[in-house]
Amino acid sequence: MTIHFNIGEAKAQLSKLIAAALRGEEVVIDKDGVPQVRLTPVPAAQKLDKEERRRRIDEMLARVDAMPMDRTTSWELEYDEFGLPK
Repeated sequence: MTIHFNIGEAKAQLSKLIAAALRGEEVVIDKDGVPQVRLTPVPAAQKLDKEERRRRIDEMLARVDAMPMDRTTSWELEYDEFGLPK
């Protein structure tokens, strides 16, 4: 079932409309009788356990450590008369 509300009514009853959307009802907000917005629930975020988060962080750090680094070049910058890097 689709519930239609104009913007003014939706503003006054937003908490009820959110509850209806969370129950699975389709909530549409209209402006001058033309549908503008549909309220839909946000899917639940995937929760990772502590070990899984740690494993992913370790994988990222390992990839960073594996990146080649050129240690022969100097990181010193030369500056022009305005103090800007050349």
